[in-house]
Amino acid sequence: MNTTFLTPQEREVESSIQPKIANMIEELFASLPDPKKLTSSERRGIIARYTAVLEGNFIYWMTAALLSVQSDESRPILLDNLNEEIRDCHPAMLRRFAIAANAFPTDSDALAVHDDLTRMRLFLGRMSSVHTVLTMAFFEGFIQRFMVYLAELAAAQGSVEMEYTDVHGVCDIAHSEGLFRAFAVEMEHSPIEPGTDLFEGVDLLRTLIQTIVHPQADKIAA
Repeated sequence: MNTTFLTPQEREVESSIQPKIANMIEELFASLPDPKKLTSSERRGIIARYTAVLEGNFIYWMTAALLSVQSDESRPILLDNLNEEIRDCHPAMLRRFAIAANAFPTDSDALAVHDDLTRMRLFLGRMSSVHTVLTMAFFEGFIQRFMVYLAELAAAQGSVEMEYTDVHGVCDIAHSEGLFRAFAVEMEHSPIEPGTDLFEGVDLLRTLIQTIVHPQADKIAA
């Protein structure tokens, strides 16, 4: 953001909200298990659950953000993101990545994330632009950092197919910055009611990520 001409909403995003999101991402990374200490089955499970969530849902999530925004300034940012996802067929990249790591999702992987994924879908269905765009800004920031970790898991599985992690480790930096700009615009255009939990969607997504990495035993079939 150009600091000379920041709106009040942009100042709040830059001084308060972005640092809080950065701290949340750091906390998530601190909770990640050391790939070197994981078994092959545990590495496979993380990749598979991640794939079960992202392959069929990321474009859906970003489309929900596009449909929810109220400002003409926000729409091109979201459209650019969606255009890249669809034009370059990122779901196919992810599928190739998972298959090469012998981590294509099974029904057990899908069921492990089912409840938390459903909560995310229901949340996005409320079409709250401010909440949805902030949630996606958080996720893009997390994914950009997570790609190195995900690639390390795949390499330990014997994979050399890293197009997905290479691409997202670069493009998601710009995506996150753009989404924070859109969030500031939506805050100005559609301010939320006092007392509303601004980070509700972020917290739901953090829980889903934790389930991807640390699934509850009773969610996975024996």
